[in-house]
Amino acid sequence: MRSGQHASGPPADGPMLAGLAEQAPADFGVRVLRMAGIPREVYDVYVRLDTAAGGLFVASGQEAVTGTALDAGELDATAFEELHRGRTGRSALPTARPFPGVVPALRTGRARRLRIDLSPLDPVDQDVLEAVRAIPAGQLRPIGWIAREAGAAPDEVLVGLAHNPATVLIPGHRAVYDDGTPCDLAHPPGAAEALRAAEGVDMRRVAELRRRGAVFLGSDTTRIYCHPTCAHARRITRPHQVPFRTAREAGRAGYRACKSCRPVTV
Repeated sequence: MRSGQHASGPPADGPMLAGLAEQAPADFGVRVLRMAGIPREVYDVYVRLDTAAGGLFVASGQEAVTGTALDAGELDATAFEELHRGRTGRSALPTARPFPGVVPALRTGRARRLRIDLSPLDPVDQDVLEAVRAIPAGQLRPIGWIAREAGAAPDEVLVGLAHNPATVLIPGHRAVYDDGTPCDLAHPPGAAEALRAAEGVDMRRVAELRRRGAVFLGSDTTRIYCHPTCAHARRITRPHQVPFRTAREAGRAGYRACKSCRPVTV
C-alpha cells in the first residue's frame, strides 16, 4: 500500500470485534458458573414465557419453581433478578430451558402438581396458597372458601394472597371477595382481568347472577347447588337455575352441596 493510501476494507480484527456486539446465549452466565465449579444449588435460573397477561419471568432451582413475576410496568430482566434476590437471597441467571412442567401448566392453567417452593413463607401463608392452587382453571372461589380450605381467618387469606411469590402459577386471579368482586392482590393493573378472560370466566355473567341474588346456583333437576363458576353450574340452563343467597337457604330448600366445588355449607 502506497504512503497516504487508506485501506477500504474493515480492519483485520473487524469480524472479531463485531462478534462482541452480538447478544450472548441465554444460558451464558450459567455456563460460566458451571465452568468455574460453582455449585448449582447456590443459584437459580429463570426464563421469560408468554401468558395472556404478558411476559412472565419464572425462576427455579434444581427441585422447584422459586418465584415468578409479570413483566408489567418497569419490571425488566434486571429488575426481576433484583426482586428475586430480595425474596430468596439467591441470584437468578437467565437460561433457555424452563423448569419441567411450567409450560404445560401455563398452557392449561393447571399447575396444582407443579413443584413450587413456598418454604420461605409463613406456614399460614403456605396453607392459603395451597388452597388457592386447588381452584380449577376457569373458576372462582370466595375468600370464605379459601379460609375454610386453609384453616385460616379471612384476613390471613388476604395476607397470603398478597405474599404470593408465584403469581399466575398460583392463581390468585381466581380469588374473589365474598361479595363476588375480584380480589386481585399481587397483580399489576389489568393482569388478573386478562388471565380470567383467557380462562373463559365471564365476569359480566358473575355480576348478573349476583344482582339476581345468586351467591350459589342450584339446579332444580339435580337438586345440587354450586359456586356459579363451577363447571357443573355452567351447564345449568337458565330455566333450571335456582339462585340462593346462602348455603343455609339452599339446604332448607332441599338442595345438597356440590362435591366438586364444595361450597361453604355453614
